[in-house]
Amino acid sequence: MIKLYDKGAFLVNGTELVEDANICQGITKEEAAKQTIAYNILKDHNTASDMEHLKIKFDKLTSHDITFVGIIQTARASGLEKFPIPYVLTNCHNSLCAVGGTINEDDHMFGLTCAKKYGGVYVPPHQAVIHQFAREMLAGGGKMILGSDSHTRYGALGTMAMGEGGPELVKQLLNKTYDIKMPGVVAIYLDGEPSIGVGPQDVALALIGATFANGYVNNKVMEFVGPGVSKLSADFRIGIDVMTTETTCLSSIWRTDETIREFYETHGRVEEYKELNPGAVAYYDGVVYVDLSKIKPMIAMPFHPSNTYTIDEVNANLKDILHDVEQRALVSLDGAVEYSLQDKIRDGKLYVEQGIIAGCAGGGFENICAAADIMRGKNIGSDAFTLSVYPASTPVYMELVRNGAVADLMAAGTVVKTAFCGPCFGAGDTPANNAFSIRHSTRNFPNREGSKLQSGQISSVALMDARSIAATAANKGYLTSAADVMDIQYKVPKYHFDASIYANRVFDSKGVADPDVEIQFGPNIKDWPAMSALPQNLVLKVVSEIHDPVTTTDELIPSGETSSYRSNPLGLAEFALSRKDPAYVGRAKEVQKAQKAIEANTCPLEVLDELKPVMAVIRGQYPEVGEGNLGVGSTIFAVKPGDGSAREQAASCQKVLGGWANIANEYATKRYRSNLINWGMLPFITEEDHTALSFKNGDYIFIPNVRKAVEEKRDIVKAYVVADELKEIELKLGDLTDNEREIILKGCLINYYKG
Repeated sequence: MIKLYDKGAFLVNGTELVEDANICQGITKEEAAKQTIAYNILKDHNTASDMEHLKIKFDKLTSHDITFVGIIQTARASGLEKFPIPYVLTNCHNSLCAVGGTINEDDHMFGLTCAKKYGGVYVPPHQAVIHQFAREMLAGGGKMILGSDSHTRYGALGTMAMGEGGPELVKQLLNKTYDIKMPGVVAIYLDGEPSIGVGPQDVALALIGATFANGYVNNKVMEFVGPGVSKLSADFRIGIDVMTTETTCLSSIWRTDETIREFYETHGRVEEYKELNPGAVAYYDGVVYVDLSKIKPMIAMPFHPSNTYTIDEVNANLKDILHDVEQRALVSLDGAVEYSLQDKIRDGKLYVEQGIIAGCAGGGFENICAAADIMRGKNIGSDAFTLSVYPASTPVYMELVRNGAVADLMAAGTVVKTAFCGPCFGAGDTPANNAFSIRHSTRNFPNREGSKLQSGQISSVALMDARSIAATAANKGYLTSAADVMDIQYKVPKYHFDASIYANRVFDSKGVADPDVEIQFGPNIKDWPAMSALPQNLVLKVVSEIHDPVTTTDELIPSGETSSYRSNPLGLAEFALSRKDPAYVGRAKEVQKAQKAIEANTCPLEVLDELKPVMAVIRGQYPEVGEGNLGVGSTIFAVKPGDGSAREQAASCQKVLGGWANIANEYATKRYRSNLINWGMLPFITEEDHTALSFKNGDYIFIPNVRKAVEEKRDIVKAYVVADELKEIELKLGDLTDNEREIILKGCLINYYKG
């Protein structure tokens, strides 16, 4: 059972929730808000003079091989000489070096030589997924970590961690700060204890289902408190924590206790443990009450982690729920392929073709041990169903080998693989066309698991806990709740961490840079193209119009095999919106011809004929526009873009194709909006209903004096849709810091640091 409080509440002595301020002996909300764990960690890392507008410096940074090349290239272009704080480069995404020729391993060698040159840490492929290495080797009580992956969440270990686009890490590498307003803090009050068969993913999916759609924790910090916390193992807490990203919260933090101290002791880092608790009276902006004993095994049906049901509900209402998914698919897939799940019903049961337990969410020690307990003495059969398990790190894998869990899984027909994030974002274990996959991983967005709608290929992913995936596997692929498997003896073996595995394979500079090291570049590693400053006036063509309720970063720049091109800005840009709007790239390039002509001091009307009547209408009212004061580019409209991954390329690919702006009703996450800003793009908001916009795909929008509007810190910007005449519309920029405005004016973060 989950209950959302209608308003904030006080937490007294860490146990009692009180909504009436009078009971709290005159302590004000403002005073009590300073007693949250989150407030005090942020205060310790804030370099600003006040706690309203924070300027945060992090303790450590972490990136993987989809993001670190672009980050380091940006930082190098901006004057990087040495990593000023520990920076870990893991290689867990582009690990399949057969994909794309040599380019993935070229990125790895780039990372290794940069770690040597600038004083970083390099984790070779297949050793650990980014977040498991961070848990084992980086986290510390009261510390803050910034990562270029959206699931950078180590709150269960007492570390406030945030996932952002690469430019935010660049700022830290250049000794700058992470600038945000003081976020709200929401208490996640855990009570009770989970039932047998219920795992961390079940609790996480229940939380996501309760908080995503209503934005209850959007861009806020989730602070886990209450007596139920101590009923959970460290692995269980970690499994819930990593999924908080899918609520669209900013970060997470948990109270810590002896269980977390033991985690640090097991990993040889007991000195990093710090007991964290809220003060005697702490005030929270909201409360999510969770009775752990009432949580049942859950499933998030396609195509979002918030599309949640209990497994019992799905089995009891199978046809209705599958029909609901099909109706949602009409929106998510734009009718690009025929989509039906009715053939998954066999003898009144849901049959699935694939199970995956993997990555930062599913690949933990206890999850896999529980799956092995369920599978022991059983098998997955010889039909279409397959089961793959990816331990989250080599130390976890080694311990699973030593305690026999791997043998039990393999004897049952499971394929046990190395640490790799591929199944989570579509670069490994892609299902067959029309197949249904159940996964203990982080996301099940459309297109993410390897579908290619333009080629008629579609598959579906549902999220579940490892325990129910194993129960389904033991039932030969028929959807089964782990709570219904009553004859299982869960061993719950003790974990032993073997530190020698990393000591033998991970390169650690110990913070010592060697400037004489030559960076090893592959032929696919390219510099960022030059980007112009914001002009005085802008002409934008709308080149894509997306009316889905939410647009994910996977739809803006697909994951999977495209990830191999992440080190090549122009090469990757060819894939932008390719699975959502295949015509986007061609349209954007056509408009970009005009801007390139302007930059070459030639007439844009000579390369883009359709611009002639547009400029004729504009000059009828603004005759001075065009003489060295004009920029021409593209924009997209989406209702709510940016849910999901932190990948900066969702914005940068638009930028290198000539994008100057996004127009949206709202932005799904702070990190996507920040990515737009850091790449010099205007994050416009329109309050027009998306079903009745005053502009449409293919229309031109003229924004006079846009540079002046940014300089003068205007929130509302006057613009015009260009038709037979200029039709005025209103666009909003929203809150921008002085630095963010300067970045937009300069054209991008690289230009900003070049001066």
